[in-house]
Amino acid sequence: MKWCIFGILVSSLMIICFGAVPELDTDWNLYKQEYRKQYLSETEESTRREIWEENLDYINQHNEKFNKGDKSYLMGLNEFSDLSHEEFVQKIAGGFTPREENVSYLKSQPASNLWEDTSGLPSELDWREKGWVGPVGNQFSCGSCWAFTATGALEGQVKNKTGKLIVLSVQQLMDCSGKWGNHGCEGGLMDSAFKYVKDVGGIESSETYPYSPQEETCKFNKSAIVAKVTGYKDLPKSEKALMAAVATIGPVSAAIDATQRSFQLYKSGVYDEPHCKEQVDHSLVIVGYGALDDKKYWIAKNSWGTSWGDKGYVLLSKDKHNQCGVANTCSYVTV
Repeated sequence: MKWCIFGILVSSLMIICFGAVPELDTDWNLYKQEYRKQYLSETEESTRREIWEENLDYINQHNEKFNKGDKSYLMGLNEFSDLSHEEFVQKIAGGFTPREENVSYLKSQPASNLWEDTSGLPSELDWREKGWVGPVGNQFSCGSCWAFTATGALEGQVKNKTGKLIVLSVQQLMDCSGKWGNHGCEGGLMDSAFKYVKDVGGIESSETYPYSPQEETCKFNKSAIVAKVTGYKDLPKSEKALMAAVATIGPVSAAIDATQRSFQLYKSGVYDEPHCKEQVDHSLVIVGYGALDDKKYWIAKNSWGTSWGDKGYVLLSKDKHNQCGVANTCSYVTV
């Protein structure tokens, strides 16, 4: 957004733009302070400010519709608000490798008749309340969502078996599972991560093998293993199957289309985006489901830090024609 003066000159429209809106100076400074933004030059800051103002205008227009009851979710400023949508898609969204591009995943699926019956399941469920879900991580500018979703699903099963919630090492998967078809910050697949952990005998905690938003030399120490994998399964492409798995097994690894501008700036409420595609590109963890004002949702744990969304979570539309491809690529793990 720019501060512009409109005028008429020789029967034509004249537009003179002077850059940032002065009335937003305080808000901009507060934004930089809250998200610790530092820019290398005045030119870069000017560019970031212009993008930020455009996103702020987009947010305000959307939230006006929310206030009128026309939208089911709010948008808000976050650490990505000074990125253009094109930059966001390139730097943040993505990191998921489709199954058809990876030959190392388990091809067998649970019998469909086992998963299509949702009768008797609870109408709402949140594994966070049962202590099965670890803290929200932040992948930063690294396409490691595949590793975060794998550890997130595995942490729930370890909690169920041992009674202990252990935050597992995303970095071990980043550094060590290349031969299983994963590519560090360039993307990967949760199934390949599960297969790697099973094949090498286990995974360390994030405490002994902490996260760094880049692929490094493998430092896996077998003596520090805190969790093992016995198997993993792919779910049928069905929201009923996803509901049954979440209800009876626990947190499930999933993938969605995260390329929409509305997703970049999502804040709270039930994310209902008619422009969402079924082609998935970003992984997260489904940790429950429920309903808000008769709108059904999946509770999804993201890996973009707690400043994004509702403290790092998003409520994705449920039972709405597989919106954003939420049921297309779902897996669970056993320990």
